[in-house]
Amino acid sequence: MEAIKQIVRIPKDHEMRIKIPDHVPDPVEIIMFFRKKPGDYDNKINELKSAMKDEALLNRFKRSL
Repeated sequence: MEAIKQIVRIPKDHEMRIKIPDHVPDPVEIIMFFRKKPGDYDNKINELKSAMKDEALLNRFKRSL
């Protein structure tokens, strides 16, 4: 079994075409998972702001320079 992750936007007509890699044998079973995206932008900004105050993380960055 092999897992291939593809993140796609759902078009307005809710129809998708999936390009299967050439190395995948025929026949094949495909399982799709749907997960609602969280408020990505706000969450990422908040994580970056908190990372700027994370002393352990900042020290690792300083040591790597």
